[in-house]
Amino acid sequence: MGDSWKNHKWIVGKGSMWAIWGGACWILGAIFAILGIIADSINDTLGLEPISWFLLAIALFVAAISWYIGWAVAVYIDALETKKKE
Repeated sequence: MGDSWKNHKWIVGKGSMWAIWGGACWILGAIFAILGIIADSINDTLGLEPISWFLLAIALFVAAISWYIGWAVAVYIDALETKKKE
């Protein structure tokens, strides 16, 4: 596993997958935040307390950041390789 991070083609190849997972985490975080807002406005639990929905949303937003950083690294490495070819 450690050797794959040294392989630039592997990183660039995984970039789109990381962007998809980042988007999935972000969308789930938005859904959880909306559920928290709805639960708080109707004073009901909707399975979890409203603060729990907000905490889950925050955790997913933070997880999305890590996936997007992987995507940004892949785009940066791809740009460096393209610049070297020119």
